[in-house]
Order: sequence, then C-alpha cells, then structure tokens
Amino acid sequence: MGTKYDQLDIDERYEIYRLHEAGKSRGEIGRLMGRSASTIGRELRRNSLPKGGYKPASADRIALFRRRRSSEIERLSPLRSYVGDRLAMGWSPEQIAGRLRLEGSEHTVCHETIYRFIYRPRLRGEKLYRLLPRAKATRGRRYFKRRREPIPGRRSIHHRPPDVESRSAFGHWEGDLMQFRTQRGNLLTLCERKTRFTLAAPVKTKTAEETDTMLRTILGSLPQPARQTITFDNGSEFTLHRNLTQSLAIETVFCDPHSPWQRGTTENTNGIIRRDMPRKTQISDYTARGIDELAWAINSTPRKCLGFKTPAEAFLENLNRRT
Repeated sequence: MGTKYDQLDIDERYEIYRLHEAGKSRGEIGRLMGRSASTIGRELRRNSLPKGGYKPASADRIALFRRRRSSEIERLSPLRSYVGDRLAMGWSPEQIAGRLRLEGSEHTVCHETIYRFIYRPRLRGEKLYRLLPRAKATRGRRYFKRRREPIPGRRSIHHRPPDVESRSAFGHWEGDLMQFRTQRGNLLTLCERKTRFTLAAPVKTKTAEETDTMLRTILGSLPQPARQTITFDNGSEFTLHRNLTQSLAIETVFCDPHSPWQRGTTENTNGIIRRDMPRKTQISDYTARGIDELAWAINSTPRKCLGFKTPAEAFLENLNRRT
C-alpha cells in the first residue's frame, strides 16, 4: 500500500483509535493504513484531549478548528502591519522572517508562515502575491544568447582564485549590462560578491568605449581594497576590459559562454531590479538620482546570506577591516 499525503478523515481517525487502543505502535499503524509514522504521531499528539486521551470525534473537531483558525499574522495587528509594509518594500518572506529574528522582535514567524498568510483563500482578494519578489510560483526559463566572437586578452573564470570563488575575500565584483526592449539606453550593474553591494549607472549605448568609461568612473571612485577583480560575461561591450587592469589594477575574468549562473550575484540582482524596471521600461525616464535610489533600496534590504544584515552594512564592515 502506497503512502498517502492528503489529510486524515473521520474514518481514518476511528481506525487510528482502534489500532492505538489495541497497543499497536505508531509505525505499525502507519504501515497498516498507508500513512507515515510521523503523521500518526502528529495526529495523536496534536488532536488528543488533555485528560480524555485520543477520541476520533473530538480529534476531528480539533483538526477542523485548527484549519479554520486565523494565522498568527492575521491575529496580531502589529505583525501584520510589519509584514505588509516589508512586502510592499520588496522584501521576500525569508528576509522579513530573518530580520524579525535579528531585531529580537517579540513576535517572530518563519518564512513559510508568511507564504501561507499570503496565499490564504480568504486573503486572495488582497493579491499579496503580487508583492513577492517574482510574483509567481515557479522560476522562468533560462535563455541562451548567440555565440560571440572571442574577446582579446580574455582570462577564464576557471583561473579565478579560490577565495574569490568561495566569496571569502572582499573587493571582487561581477558586472553586467542590462538591456531593455526599446533599445534606448542600458543599465550597467556591478555587484560585490561577498557583500552583495550593488552599484548601477545608465549608459546610452552598448559600445565598448562608453561601457569602459563608465566602468572606470564607477570603480575608480572606490578605494583600492574594494576593487580587486571583476567577472564579466562574453558581451562585446566588455572588449576594452584591459583598460581596467592598466588604469586601476583590477584583474578581469570572463564566464564560460552561455553560462550566466557563473555570475549568480548579478543575475539575482538584475532580477530584483526588473521588478521596478521591466524590459518595457523607458530608461530615459529615469534620472541618475532615481537609479541611485533604486540601488540604495537594494543595498538597504537584508539578505539571508549575510545573516540578515543589509549589503550596505556588510560592505562598510569589510571596507573598515581592509583600510
């Protein structure tokens, strides 16, 4: 008999009662009923009366009440306000739950509780799922770009030092050029691998000359300990990468062709930026200050990988250690 994963009904509760009274173990009951031993144990533990033990009819009523009961977030107005505000700010449920723990909040919940709150049938009308980072249940498909000509002086990502690969060293970046459907402007994004700190700036064209100028302007404003290496994809806009090495002593490396996951930091960050700047965006509508504010919103949002510190906090901590 295969294991079942749907909820117990009243008939199964009578069978559990009969076998339990006969002295059967939880494992034996589970095998006889096609249920896991943990399901039987949880049923006996959660739905038994304090003094009367396990009774099928009472257990069924207790389980029904629990399913209909409001979630903890619904019952606590301050917690509901906190969760709703952070969702509106673009935080993920995991970031919200982690930050509550980090701040020592009186009311803490796990991220799964927040997801259940968002998708409760009675709250469907509020459409809170639209506030989730991806606003959908599954990831989109990866796509592949056409093969490009080799970049002169290209150094493979496989020669990158181990401490860069493991994110244990500070000052190592990933770079990308975000494009938009209108082809009227691009967005250069740079992400520090260890701290996830993000810098962004608009560029009008995709030429190597303009991209190189903007890269040297942005990275040149950072202190030397904060700019050690940078990883690019194989786009022609990064053809003049050797200028970074010559003028700023930044070592450049490149991903394998058609391997965007090797620059996972920028891929993830670009996905976050796409919430506010989808492909149909007219980037010319954004001022430099507006893009800086968008980057700051990312840098002031806590990350699980940073122990729920913000990228800005982590970047300053690492910079202070190196200077």
